[in-house]
Amino acid sequence: MLDDVPIVDFRPFLDGDLPARRHIAREVGQACEEIGFFILVEHGIAPDLVQRTYDTAHDFFDLPYDEKMRIRRPAPEQNRGYNAEGQEALSYSIGRATPPDLKEFLSIGPVDLPDEPYYHMPAAYPHFALNLWPERPAALRPTWEAYWRGLNRLSYTLMQCFALALDLPEDFFADKLDRNISMFRVLNYPEQPNDPLPGQLRAGEHTDYGTLTILKSENAPGGLQVRNRQGAWVDVVAPADAFVVNIGDLMMIWTNDRFVSTPHRVVNPPRDARLGTRRQSMPFFHQPNYDALIECLPSCRGTGPRHAPITSGEHRLSKFLRASRLKAVSSAG
Repeated sequence: MLDDVPIVDFRPFLDGDLPARRHIAREVGQACEEIGFFILVEHGIAPDLVQRTYDTAHDFFDLPYDEKMRIRRPAPEQNRGYNAEGQEALSYSIGRATPPDLKEFLSIGPVDLPDEPYYHMPAAYPHFALNLWPERPAALRPTWEAYWRGLNRLSYTLMQCFALALDLPEDFFADKLDRNISMFRVLNYPEQPNDPLPGQLRAGEHTDYGTLTILKSENAPGGLQVRNRQGAWVDVVAPADAFVVNIGDLMMIWTNDRFVSTPHRVVNPPRDARLGTRRQSMPFFHQPNYDALIECLPSCRGTGPRHAPITSGEHRLSKFLRASRLKAVSSAG
């Protein structure tokens, strides 16, 4: 049983033949079953694009508060725009009440949307709500759109890898992802000159909602921790050009708990390092088509399904509203 998050070299899956892809799929499958996280190297995303995305986000968060608030999130159910510190507590999504998380963030959803009814009918709301873009930095929008496209392609390839790991055809998930509602978010964790409230973290304990998350993060004090199967909190430290990948709730439902959606959190920096510990992270939350029915896969039935079927959109909206501070206080009971 894995106690720590393993490193996976993805190049053989991207460039290799079917036996090579199956070998990597077994390696990935073990990580998904035993700890729900792995560190991905040689993933094919250009380091320059990652750095430019990071830099434009950093410049945005440096803007005056009033300017950032011009593109504030329009409504609790719309995962778009800017959220100031104090507007979300992720622990509410798993039914735990805590003070609000110590972070601010900017979120976008799918780009390049076709002018087709599927994307505009009532059932599509809020999954394809319009993205909100700041006036500056001017490079943010084209950079983030390019990053969204690249991470969306990588997510599709990882889902092919998951299919092989689950003894399914490599393209099994294709028709469930072709109009996906994935989201990209950059979080800024400010330095902490004042002591947090009791139980308050940079990001409270939670699981992610979709199929998988691809995270680019900094190795700085006050970082990501994963709770392994033994119940211990494990620090996640990744190489400079790597991504951290984790399983979300929907993949756990699809696999009948074979793949684990692992609790994780972002802790505060040590009190003797409260200054100079600003941290920025960039998660891409992959989520199937809003009407994709998530139910036990044929290769994972075992003694029978453990979860009721649910659509992708229904699951995400319910979890997101619970985590949003504007709704959490009234609905968390």
